[in-house]
Amino acid sequence: MTLTPRLFTLTWFSRLRRRLRSSEAWFIVLAIVIGGAAGLLTAALGAIARTLQHLLFGLPALTSLSSLSALTPLQFLLLPLGGLMLAGFTWITRARRRAMVDAVEANALHGGHMSLSDSLVISGQTAISNGFGASVGLEAGYAQLGAAVGSVAGGALRLRRADLRTLVGAGAGAGIAAAFGAPLAGAFYAFEIVIGAYTPSAIAPVAAAALAGASVSQALGIAPYIVSATANVPVPTVDYLLYALLGAICAALGIALMRAVAVVEAGMRKLLVPGYLRPAIGGALLIPIAMVSPQVLSSGHGALHLDLAIGFPLALIAMVLVAKCLASIVSLGFGFRGGLFFASLFIGTLVGHLFAGLLGLVAGRPLLTQTDAAIVGMAALAVAVVGGPMTVAMLVLEATHDFFLTGAVVAASLVASTIVRARFGYSFSTWRLHLRGETIKSARDVGWVRTLTAGRMMRRETQATPADISIVEFRRRFPLGSASRAVLIEPDGRYAGILVPATAYAEGVDEQAPARSLVASPTAPLAPEADIVAIMARFDADQVDELAVVGPDGVVLGVLSEKFVRRRYAEELEKGQRDLFGE
Repeated sequence: MTLTPRLFTLTWFSRLRRRLRSSEAWFIVLAIVIGGAAGLLTAALGAIARTLQHLLFGLPALTSLSSLSALTPLQFLLLPLGGLMLAGFTWITRARRRAMVDAVEANALHGGHMSLSDSLVISGQTAISNGFGASVGLEAGYAQLGAAVGSVAGGALRLRRADLRTLVGAGAGAGIAAAFGAPLAGAFYAFEIVIGAYTPSAIAPVAAAALAGASVSQALGIAPYIVSATANVPVPTVDYLLYALLGAICAALGIALMRAVAVVEAGMRKLLVPGYLRPAIGGALLIPIAMVSPQVLSSGHGALHLDLAIGFPLALIAMVLVAKCLASIVSLGFGFRGGLFFASLFIGTLVGHLFAGLLGLVAGRPLLTQTDAAIVGMAALAVAVVGGPMTVAMLVLEATHDFFLTGAVVAASLVASTIVRARFGYSFSTWRLHLRGETIKSARDVGWVRTLTAGRMMRRETQATPADISIVEFRRRFPLGSASRAVLIEPDGRYAGILVPATAYAEGVDEQAPARSLVASPTAPLAPEADIVAIMARFDADQVDELAVVGPDGVVLGVLSEKFVRRRYAEELEKGQRDLFGE
């Protein structure tokens, strides 16, 4: 039989899909390809943003915007102009007309499905925001593009839900690995931030993708976002206590930053400021902040290196710290697109530097090395804002190669992470989703909960019984033992309650009374869109065996039993466990 080109392609595609679903080696190869593509896209996005900054601000070669000592009046005007450009780009792409999904939301709620076009829009918005000097980082765009590549590839190959989520995490981790030149940090970013769990089945593909992304970035000669290395000097035990205190301070500051961004956004909505004007207003508000110091602009990569390499007087550090926090709040609160990851790294170095300096003033002698304290503060604040203590610990280890300092980083990061989880409960990405009405607190897969709705699980009710028939007539229709329940409806078809037929055979029942009289207080029915968690909560609260499902018009659609609902929930949990271990 001669295969036509189309049939040959379909046959080849089907074989490839079967191999990817059944062979771990082939799946790792796919992850490597996705990681390499994420590395290329990371390099391209970074080049676009850097080119914008160099052209607009006239930066010398190998100089970043945040490392400048001053700006000219015309350069300050680029900030509101950037807001207008962002608004124009958003209007052209119709971005405000739809909710665009990021990697965390995709993996938590949508089984890893993302839109490539929306991801390109998000990345374009991020490049414009960063390129015009807004106090946002590019890491959100890096992760978005990498995750979108993984999602599109997995969707085209029609892979399983768990495999698709793994590819989304692998792509996002590869983008971060390429940006920071840190494959271990990229892999842990995938697990902690995007996948939401350390899954044994995902270790090899995620690690391979992160290595591929970092290798591609290195091969292209992209300078990674790393910090200066430090000497491997043992950290005294008492210093761990001081670093733990620093972690607690960073946790409080991180929570304050995230809440402040939400307050500013809510304030803009209350003032009814048109959406297209918000970035321009935010850019204008950035001008007086940037006059304090240009270090507050962009992600702060160059300023971070200056702070670690040179060090500044404590008064200047405190001033830049306040200004950078304000700049980040204004940028994100007024609609500029970008991440808070690298901004939190820079703010954390300032907090650590200031912490060590003030301790030295109080004690009359240096208690902590300022550079070490700056790096620990950098890690602790990043963990407070973004989450992922091991992600940041690996970032520090790969950047400094200092195992002693990494131990202090882990201690401070765990303190910061614990406080934020206990007192706040969200990272910056999940906090933004919470403000939109979502309930997720991590990228852990809970999307299946929303697919198991009352409307999908119910048994269709085709023999609803009029509630006004007599008990005699009810007994005739439902002989004892013939049914476990009867759904009663009013004459207009609206739900009236569920009656157990055996109740009609009790002694002393008035045979001429209507059937509805045996229903003491009808249990409130379920809406068809109620998810399985809400349904189980209703069963626990009402203490009944069955609940009716009623449409918006009050008409009974079906019935759900508690036994069936809990069995379906257990089946899904068991399936999730199998996916977790790759079984």
